[in-house]
Amino acid sequence: MLNQENASDDDKIDLFLVEADYALKYVNSDYTLDIINDVGLTEDDIAGQYTYTQEIVTDGDGAIKGTSWQATPGLFAYRRSIAKDVLGTDDPVEVQAALSDWDKFYEVAEMANEKGYKMLSGYDDSYRTFSNNVSAPWVDENNNIIIDDNIYKWIEQTKDFTDKGYTNESSLWDDQWAADQGSEGNVFGFFYSTWGINFTLLGNALDTPLPDGVSATGDAEAYKAATEGNGIFGDYGVVEGPQNYYWGGSWLCAAAGSDNLELVQNIMRKMTCDPDTLLNITKDTQDFTNNVEAMETLAKDDNFASAFLGGQNHIALFAESAKGIDMSNISAYDQGLNEGIQTAFRDYFNGTIDYDTALDNFYTAAIEKYPELNRPD
Repeated sequence: MLNQENASDDDKIDLFLVEADYALKYVNSDYTLDIINDVGLTEDDIAGQYTYTQEIVTDGDGAIKGTSWQATPGLFAYRRSIAKDVLGTDDPVEVQAALSDWDKFYEVAEMANEKGYKMLSGYDDSYRTFSNNVSAPWVDENNNIIIDDNIYKWIEQTKDFTDKGYTNESSLWDDQWAADQGSEGNVFGFFYSTWGINFTLLGNALDTPLPDGVSATGDAEAYKAATEGNGIFGDYGVVEGPQNYYWGGSWLCAAAGSDNLELVQNIMRKMTCDPDTLLNITKDTQDFTNNVEAMETLAKDDNFASAFLGGQNHIALFAESAKGIDMSNISAYDQGLNEGIQTAFRDYFNGTIDYDTALDNFYTAAIEKYPELNRPD
């Protein structure tokens, strides 16, 4: 991007992706173009999208600087067989009633522990459920780092769960965490947003990967043959869990200096605004896409179901969860500070350091990464 002005036409960047945690870094810069006034999309083009997906890429002057084919509400994916053993049922309605707030979630963790199960895999599993429900941004108007009460609640819960043996003390994406989602796992459930269930969780649940070309929306007999008896396919269900949240997402941004704005406009319109395209993406991948009407249609479709989730229509739950997404407290520092606090407190959770040391390590690392920020008095 720094060489965009002097690059040859063939070397210029036209489109690039940003993620939720660092979107504002690019949105509030001259590197991205207004998708309406510069790229040429219209208000009608984006009218069907979930509003929050526009809010997250809106700059301080009100310009929308990106557009996404995704919406990423989160759910709690639970093992049906473990739920039956712990709660006496795997019915999503009854499981949700048992997990509908954090106090009940804690009670189920105690019950699971008595049966020899872990409630969560590790330190980070519930983090996004807390961090994406904060009451204010990470950084205030005076550039002070502010740790929200919800982050403190995550620290308290995670330390308690670790000390009582309610987790396997894994970290997101490590081998233990992945193994806990498979046939040998002993974990009640996992917090996942839309992309995670049908890609990461499904892959980890299978003992043998799906053959190339085999998918839920392809040849039905081939899919059945590849999944029948494969790992714990069909043993997961999903519920809303104790708190509404979102996690992640990718946005298309038009690069300032692009010499292909007509092509950029066409890609953005087709990929992120066209209801038929978005509906087909969901049918092909079972991911949740960024068109309210299309998702509401699938939510009410009695014939739409996920075999992986035991025949559940997960889109119905995602569509309901999406209504509660609030992006008003995001900041340009989210990626670094979210990752930083999880890293800093891992040694506190496992007993290597005390609380005050972990907190000091967090602030020290945060200010090294962002020298313009201050540790609060």
